[in-house]
Amino acid sequence: MQKLHLVMGGRVKDPQGLEFVDLKAIDMVGVYADYASAEDAWRSAAQRTVDDAEMRYVIVHLHRLLEPKLGEA
Repeated sequence: MQKLHLVMGGRVKDPQGLEFVDLKAIDMVGVYADYASAEDAWRSAAQRTVDDAEMRYVIVHLHRLLEPKLGEA
């Protein structure tokens, strides 16, 4: 099974949380076929905004959303 990962980010209301201020302004960095590639993209995007505490980038495990039962066992 292909393990897809989405890298995205944007301005958050609280630097400790994941509630985005404006969903229309989310930066969709891309979808990656493996975690290592997604992590590289995440690091690159996060590094560009390292001085802005209200900007947050995350890796979303799309494969877990598409096939939730595969995570059980």
